Amino acid sequence: MTILDEIVEVKKEEVKKLRKDFTLSRFSDFQFFGSDTLSLYENISNDNNLSIIAEIKKASPSKGIIREEFNYLDIAKIYSENEVAGISVLTDINFFKGSIDYLNEIAKIKTTPLLRKDFIIDEYQVYEAKANGADVVLLICEILSEAQVEELTHAASELDLEVLLELHSVEQLNKVNFQVQKIIGINNRDLKTFKVDINNSIEISKLISRNACVVGESGFNDKTSVDKVKNEKIDALLVGEHFMLAQNISDELIKFKEWCNRES
Repeated sequence: MTILDEIVEVKKEEVKKLRKDFTLSRFSDFQFFGSDTLSLYENISNDNNLSIIAEIKKASPSKGIIREEFNYLDIAKIYSENEVAGISVLTDINFFKGSIDYLNEIAKIKTTPLLRKDFIIDEYQVYEAKANGADVVLLICEILSEAQVEELTHAASELDLEVLLELHSVEQLNKVNFQVQKIIGINNRDLKTFKVDINNSIEISKLISRNACVVGESGFNDKTSVDKVKNEKIDALLVGEHFMLAQNISDELIKFKEWCNRES
């Protein structure tokens, strides 16, 4: 069993508990369920440079604890002050040491779209995301069938949430409906081996409809890696570990934005 298989099995148990504890209608009682959402698609589309989706991540299965001094609200404020296109919040507890509460608390001070980054396999998780202040949800093709991608995208749309649909290989393109899915993430990390190859996002991006925004994910940790994709069909980068390892996140983000400037 791969780590991804293990994660999905845990998610199935979490969904069982979520369905036991909540009805879909009960989510409407939450503070953010009726709130207007912010558009990640518009933020990326309106940026002539490479946009940045900055991630809040305490740990990962492959690296363990990434950031010991982890004040997620302070990190979110730094990201917002530096006007990133969006903030990705890890909400998985078991493998990434995240929490849905992080999303909820950051939503109270948000000025930019929030992405709920988790392993979503059920519409209850989509409703939970909306109820806790998300503007965007991550859907991972690797763990979903074409029918599930369609169903969960529809559930998100009904709640005025955008979807970041993540691919890992060319074979998963058949799960994409480019009339509906407008933000396509391409993960450079093989979820089975955890090896990273930036060429993955470059090659797959060439096959993606131009009406979609393309987000490169994983492996962007220096100027060389950013330069490699700056003039490709990639519109944004999702960056987490690089900022989480920085001694001064604000300084590192300012420098990273310079790397993403297409005029430089």
